[in-house]
This record gives sequence, structure tokens and C-alpha cells, in this order.
Amino acid sequence: MIRKPYIHLLLPLTILLLAALSSPPAMATTALPEFTTLAKRTGAAVVNISTVRRVETPDLQDFFRFRKPEGDNRMEEFWKQFEKFFKTPEGNRKDRSLGSGFIISPDGFIVTNNHVIKDADQIAVNLQGKDKESDSYNATVVGRDPETDLALLKIETTAPLPVLEFGDSDAMEVGQWVIAIGNPFGLDHTVTAGIVSAKGRTIGAGPFDDYVQTDASINPGNSGGPLLNMDGKVIGINTAIISSGQGIGFAIPSNMARRIIQDLKDNKKVQRGWLGVTIQDVDENSAKALGMQQAHGALISSVRPGDPGDKAGIKPGDVVLTINDRPVADAGELLKHVAALLPGEKAALQVWREGKTLPLSVTLGERPTSEEALLGEGEEEQAPEASEIGLSLRPLTKDEIKEQKLERGGLLVLEVDPESPAGEAGLRKGDIVLELNLKPVETLDAFAELMEKDAAKKGVAMLLVKRGKQTIFRTIPLDAAAQDAE
Repeated sequence: MIRKPYIHLLLPLTILLLAALSSPPAMATTALPEFTTLAKRTGAAVVNISTVRRVETPDLQDFFRFRKPEGDNRMEEFWKQFEKFFKTPEGNRKDRSLGSGFIISPDGFIVTNNHVIKDADQIAVNLQGKDKESDSYNATVVGRDPETDLALLKIETTAPLPVLEFGDSDAMEVGQWVIAIGNPFGLDHTVTAGIVSAKGRTIGAGPFDDYVQTDASINPGNSGGPLLNMDGKVIGINTAIISSGQGIGFAIPSNMARRIIQDLKDNKKVQRGWLGVTIQDVDENSAKALGMQQAHGALISSVRPGDPGDKAGIKPGDVVLTINDRPVADAGELLKHVAALLPGEKAALQVWREGKTLPLSVTLGERPTSEEALLGEGEEEQAPEASEIGLSLRPLTKDEIKEQKLERGGLLVLEVDPESPAGEAGLRKGDIVLELNLKPVETLDAFAELMEKDAAKKGVAMLLVKRGKQTIFRTIPLDAAAQDAE
């Protein structure tokens, strides 16, 4: 028989145990975000964009390169059927495409992607709930920026329109909730939700890649639509997908887009700073050749005569370490920092030259908009260099120096062993070696002497190479060359 004092002790313990067992875990009480209010509040400012582009098309008889035979009645019926089903009126084909956009001002300014409206002859904008062709607005292009794939449109309307505001894309953290609204596959005003998967993505789309990655479903037709935070502000413009993947989409960050859109609105074009130099990353071998402790900064491979960099005293072989006290990690970062400044602004640079840091001040020019200038007059993907490292060289002749418009001579690459360090470094037949470890080389003796006395001590050879209209640096670790020779 249990005595009463023990009963008094057991009852409270039993009640506490039952309460604990019946209570759900703390995690189960955390609710997922609710998107309905957000979708209703922001959806009206998202638009569908349809374009028409007229394409010149040849007559199919010209395409197949044959003609209806004259006076041959046996083929008459064949040609009647051919022309009925296959003949296309010349110049009559129309390419149609769909995309998205969003309104940023009550008077009808609309943001979208440049690729959505590129080469379009007609641009039609449909608002939410207005899906008929008769309800669409004709849009005009205010300005485009192909380098960031942004465009600004304008429609005329008497009533004020709902708008979306830009948010702070830098403040977004990986893992935060976002929604995308757009016109995927022509399914207007589709809402998808997800999170910010990553920031600062480079996908090879252009010189200013800095994308927000999201797993909110983005499909063809979403291009130009907004990526929204939970406050209903635009933190990205949906622009790209990986066709072979799911749940991987990319958006132009709002902090980049905001200034570009304002430039397009004010000036019809984007103004960007310009140094007039070609740049490349500093790898470990280049850093070693330049006497740097770490591989960082942007290596100047050429300077255009008369451009801002030349006037400021920048030289090939300089490494830009900071701009306006902001560290420069690589060539892409310098490009973005310079482009974010306006023509005419002064920029303070810290450059590494011959083992020392040197301050330089440069007044920026305006970045050219022609495709040739943007690519550095045919600049292409670049690669590295060599000597008894798999190269056959000879000095340039006087005529070749004149033809190449060089101030002094150099060494022409006659052959490159593809299995050698030079081949692996990417040196090509026809390249012209101008410098070795920042010293001019016009003769084979000068090249051999620098290889022995300078490059051997540093353990690396850094060549300045002229390739076509561009000059590039390439580096070869000499210990690797020695191993290959053994």
C-alpha cells in the first residue's frame, strides 16, 4: 500500500510528464512565410511584354536553288502543290517573343531585359488582367544597355499606374525568401517562391557579371520580371537560367540596375568610366615574377596611347592594388569599380611597380560603347608563354617591326611544342615576345641572358606578348620547365 506523502509527490511529476509529451516540438510552431498578400500587392505592377520582329526571308525556290521548268506541263501539278504549301512571301515572316517587365513610375516607365526587346519592330505591353491584344499598350524604347542586359521602356497612359520600388540587393542574405513574378511560357503573372541561393555569381554573360542566384522557379518568359524581397521591393531583375538545371536562376542585382536605369532615363545611355588599358588577373606565377607576396590585383598588360591611363603614367606590368582606397582583388573587380565611376571623375590608384607601391591619379574618360572598343579591338580569351620551355624564336626584321608599328624589336614565335610548358601556358605560333620579366628582348642572346640571370633566380618567366592588336602577359614556372627537361 502506497502512503499519501508519495501520492502527493507523484501527481505533480505525472502532470508535468504528460504536458511535455503532449506539447509539439518548438520547430513545429514556426510557420512558413505567407505569400498571398505580397503577390496581390506587387502583381499589378508586373507586365507582360510581347515583341514582333520582321525577318527578311528568301523565296523557297531561291533557297532550294531550282526554278519551275518552262513549258513542261508534266510538272505543272507538282508546282501548284509546292507553291500552295511551301511558298513564303518575301520579307513577310515575323518572329514573336515573350518576356516580362515591371513599372517603376506612375507615368509608365518600365524596366525589362535588353534581350527581350532587342531588334523588335513592335513592342506591346499588357497589364495584369488585360490579356487581349486590344488592351495592350505600344511601348517605345527609352534606352538600352547591352552590357548589363537592361532596357527602359515607356508607355503612354492617362491614369497613374501601380509601381514597384528598388530595394537594397546588398542587404539580402543567402537563405532569405524571395518571389519571382513573370510570364513564363506565356503563362501571365505566374508567381514562384524560393530563397536567395548565392550572390556575386559570374556566369560569363558580360563584363559586369554580379548576379543574384535564386531557386525561385525562373523559366523562358520570366526575363525582365522582378525578384522581390518580403517587403515587396525589387532586389533583382530575372535575366538568365541554366537550361540543363532546375532551381537555378539568375537576376541582375537592384543596386547595379538602379543607377543604370536612372542613366537611361536621364541620358538615354549609360555613362561609365574608362582607363584605356587592358587588364588580366595576377596568378601565382605572375606574382612571383613581380616580387609580390600574394597573387592579387589587376595586371596591366597594355596601355592605349593618349587614353586616361597613359596620361596618368600607368605602364604595362603595373598591378593596380586599390582604387579610391577600395581593394582590387582581380581584373574583374577593377573593371566594375572603374565602370561605376563617371567620365571626368578622378580616381586615386595604388599600383605595384618594381617592388614598390606607387600612388597615381587618373581622370577617367568615357567607356566606348562600340563592340570593338568594348572587346579591346578583338580581345579574346588569353593564355600564357615560353623559351627552352618549348619555343622556337627568331628576331623580328626591320620590315616586321614597321609593319607591327612597334617602337622596338621583339622575338617572333615560330613553333610551340604543345606538350611543353610554353604550350600548356598557351603561347601560339605567330606571337611576338616583347619583354621577359619586364625587360625588353630584341635578340635571342638578350632573351637567353635574362632567362639565366633574372628568370632563373625568381623561378618564373613572365613574357609580354603581342598577339594581333592586343598585348598580354603570360607566366611559366621554371621549376616545371626543368622537370619536363629531365
